[in-house]
Order: sequence, then structure tokens, then C-alpha cells
Amino acid sequence: MLTSTKRRKRTATLLALAAALTLAAPIVEARPGGGGSVGSRGSRTHDAPSATTTAPGAAAPMQRTQSQPGMTSPGMQAQQGRRFGGGFMAGLLGAGLIGALLGAGFAGGLGGFASFLGLLLQVGLVVLLVAFAVRWFRRRNAQPATAGAPYARSGLDQDGGKSQSFGGPAGGMGGMAGGMAGGMAGMGAQRPVQQRPVQIGPNDYQSFERLLGEIQDAYSHEDKVGLRNLATPEMAGYFEEELNANAARGVVNRITEVKLRQGDLSEAWGEGADEYATVAMRYTLKDVTFDRRTDRVVDTGAPEAVELWTFVRRPGRPWILSAIQQTA
Repeated sequence: MLTSTKRRKRTATLLALAAALTLAAPIVEARPGGGGSVGSRGSRTHDAPSATTTAPGAAAPMQRTQSQPGMTSPGMQAQQGRRFGGGFMAGLLGAGLIGALLGAGFAGGLGGFASFLGLLLQVGLVVLLVAFAVRWFRRRNAQPATAGAPYARSGLDQDGGKSQSFGGPAGGMGGMAGGMAGGMAGMGAQRPVQQRPVQIGPNDYQSFERLLGEIQDAYSHEDKVGLRNLATPEMAGYFEEELNANAARGVVNRITEVKLRQGDLSEAWGEGADEYATVAMRYTLKDVTFDRRTDRVVDTGAPEAVELWTFVRRPGRPWILSAIQQTA
């Protein structure tokens, strides 16, 4: 009898602890991205975006991403030519040494010690040519680095009752960000990704605002094909995981009345064939989760969100979503 009483008390205690943990757990938003920081920002994925008027606090680091530090975004990365040095030089040197040991030399010489000396001479000439080429390309492509200037807003604010679109910066059109990455630290070191300034204009801001609404609408209708057309494969994969999880739980997330209230540019830069733009957006929405079978309201999300959205595009192609980050 005593053992049974202790067991009941222990069970009650565990249930109370579970309830307390449930109440203390952070609420996860149901909107696209799940209220987390996911996606890739090219070589800047693991760097904090610049603060803006809309998002003055620090951005949360990426919780889910396929990008590694120093690499371009896996969602749209282009095939890049093999860099000078590193594997290229190692291949030449290895082939020459093996040839010398076998008596063939670097280029079919007589073998032996004389062949090895010829190998060293030829390798030295190749190293000098590579160093000259690297310096020439760096001087030819060098551009001044400028910080991404935040963009001001125009029009009425939220109190005026109108949704606002992005405005231009005070004293000029467009924004520039990014700069030239550093040169090679050594012949075998990984070469930093080359970055360049990118200018953002009014048409780009209209695209960002339109994508905000279209992505929320496609997510609400569980339109996976539409999401794949509006986002990188990486982001579309995250969205599909969230939608599949909702289906497994027997719920559906419906997002309506999305309105951009304020937005400004954090950063804009290019690397390889890709152009990136990270923008801070404050928007209102109706975020409601329903039971699929009964249509009963299961949860209601926050009526306003402030997030940093990163978009990417290729020349001649439209912008698509590459990452979503939460603000502190």
C-alpha cells in the first residue's frame, strides 16, 4: 500500500514538472521559418547583418543552414574555376616528384639527380608565374569596400493607416555594400570569396515587398511548387519540412492580411554570379493554426513580426528568398 502511494506521488510530481516545462518553453511561431533563423547568405551566412532603423538589435545566428564558413550559398552557388595554387600546384609537384623517383623526371627528362634539379627549376618558374598572375588579377579587380548603408523610409508610418514600401536613402539612390575580400594568406590556404558592391533600387524594393506576401500566401495554401519558385532549394526544403510536420500533427497554418509596415536595407553585395540583398522588414499579419478535421482554432501567432530576409538572384532572373533571420 505504501509503495503504491509513493508511486502515485512520484507520478503526480512528474506530471507537474512536465506541465511547468511546457509553460516555460518558448513559443514557436507557425509562420514560414517557424520563427527561427534559417537559410544561407552566401559567404556572409555566419556573419551578423548590419543593424538598421527597422532592426536596430543584433540578428540571431543561423540555426539551420547548409552553408559552411567562407563558402557561397548552396542554394545558388555557381561552378567556379579551380583557383591558382593549392591543388593545381600540388598536382604538378607530385607528378614531377613521382616521375623523378621513377626516372622519368618532371617532363620526361633523363632521370636521376639531374632530372630532380630540372624539376625544382621548372616548379620555381611556375610559382613565379602564378604569383605574378595573382597580383595582376588582384590589381585589376580591386574595388573600394563600402559598408551597407541603411535605407530610410518614405510615406506614412503605421499610425497613418497605410502599408509602406521601401524608400531610398537620404541624399542618393540605391545602396552599396560589400567589398573586396583579402588575398591568399599562403599558397595552400583557402582563398576568400570575392565580393563586390551591388546597387539596390526602387524596383528591387517592390520585389522584396511582393515576395513577402507571395511566400506567406504560398505557405498558407501549402503550395510547395509555388514555394520552390519563390525560394532557393534550401529554403523550399525547410518550408516543406514544416508543412509536412503540420500535416502529421493534423493542423494547417493560414496566414492572411500580410502588410509591410517598415523596411530598410541592411546589406547588398555580389559574389560569383549571385547578387544578395538582406533587408529588415516589420510587417503585420494574421497567423492562425487550425485543426484540419474540425477547422477549430488551435493556436494564434503574434500579430506583428520583425525579421531580416535575404534575397538572391542571378543576372536576368528575379529575386528569390535565400534566408530568414529573427531579431534580438
